Amino acid sequence: MSDPTSGAVLRGAVDLSSLRSRGAASDAASTGANGPASASASLVFDATDETFGQVLELSKTVPVVVDLWAEWCGPCTQLSPILEKVVTELAGRLVLAKVDVDANPQLAQGFRAQSIPMVVALVAGQPVPLFTGAVPEQQVREVFAQLLQLAAQNGVTGTVPVGNGEPVEAEAGEPALPPLHQEAFDAIEAGDYARAVSAYESALSENPRDEQARAGLGQVRLLQRVQGLDLQQARDGAASAPLDIQAQFAVADLDIAGGHVEDAFDRLLDLFAALAADERVGVRERLVELFGLIGDTDPRVIRARGRLTSLLF
Repeated sequence: MSDPTSGAVLRGAVDLSSLRSRGAASDAASTGANGPASASASLVFDATDETFGQVLELSKTVPVVVDLWAEWCGPCTQLSPILEKVVTELAGRLVLAKVDVDANPQLAQGFRAQSIPMVVALVAGQPVPLFTGAVPEQQVREVFAQLLQLAAQNGVTGTVPVGNGEPVEAEAGEPALPPLHQEAFDAIEAGDYARAVSAYESALSENPRDEQARAGLGQVRLLQRVQGLDLQQARDGAASAPLDIQAQFAVADLDIAGGHVEDAFDRLLDLFAALAADERVGVRERLVELFGLIGDTDPRVIRARGRLTSLLF
């Protein structure tokens, strides 16, 4: 993750620093059958406050999906089997760490789990919010496909050995990515964001209902926009020109990439409110694009969309 632009998409979502240091101190002592010490033997395992340092370490090799749940949570019992099924089908390209929030208050606090189920990913030790609440299996598949793309972009492309210690191979007959999706994936790995954008746009031209392509396009466009931007210079430029749309866009993009979602939304909504009616269209379109990138069910999107609606009417 030496590329600061690539790394930016993973920073700032939640603060796991205290758990990182605590987990590092207990790595050598943790060998529980269900803990991350046995993660190499299982795609699904329990994680605790004490063993979480190993989960962070594992995420440097393979993306880790973290399922924050509780026994009393009805939606959790609906979602967990779906997560386990999809992770298992991905055959070692992802692993699933299950966190009982009642038994692990430090993790619940570190991930800011205000409601559950809450699903977060870890890529190279950095958190990536995915979704909250019980979502349908197809949406889980789409989100995990995007996660794998993001992980590859950050150099996390390993697989987890299971059973006899051999890396898991994809199941026979596992469907390959559609050609244009594969082209976009290869372009992302090569850092060629323009080619990835073109591939996703072609996929959407062929099938306007291809939500995976739409989500991938939003992510790649964001990466393309923030590539080479300097955060301090962007903030200075935006501060000196509060009504300069492009200057405000740049900071909002960097905030989204850094996990500061509410800051980005507030910036663009404040800009929208300050502009004349004929200047607002581009800002509204950028907000809608970012809403789609974060997810329509995310509470931050719901709040921002509500404010946008009030400003429109």
